[in-house]
Amino acid sequence: MGQAVSMAAGEGRPRRIFHIAFERDWKVARAAGSYEVSTRGLSLGEVGFIHAGFERQVESVGSTVYSDVTEPLVVLVIDTGRLEAPLLVEDVEGSDDVFPHIYGPLNIDAVVDVRPAGMSGAAFRVGGS
Repeated sequence: MGQAVSMAAGEGRPRRIFHIAFERDWKVARAAGSYEVSTRGLSLGEVGFIHAGFERQVESVGSTVYSDVTEPLVVLVIDTGRLEAPLLVEDVEGSDDVFPHIYGPLNIDAVVDVRPAGMSGAAFRVGGS
């Protein structure tokens, strides 16, 4: 990984970040009190952080990572001011963009909206507002 920028609460920190989740994983997390899935098929314990994205990145990541998924998906809208775990915005190898990563469990109360999502033809679409 390349450069990392710590996103402490306050100025310069993005207000909202997004995470694509299987609906079933989100239901389990709500019952447990925290969410610990890093990305498709990998846990926080395996990767060391939870993958997230900025709003502009959600549809392209969804189309790339979840294009073959038929199970219900949701997009978690995360208020970064409510995060209990550290947030870093990092360069990702093989990408010209940076992505936010949550370095610990996602506390449920940081999720301010849950939007249905999934593939529509060849495009990943997010419903709700």
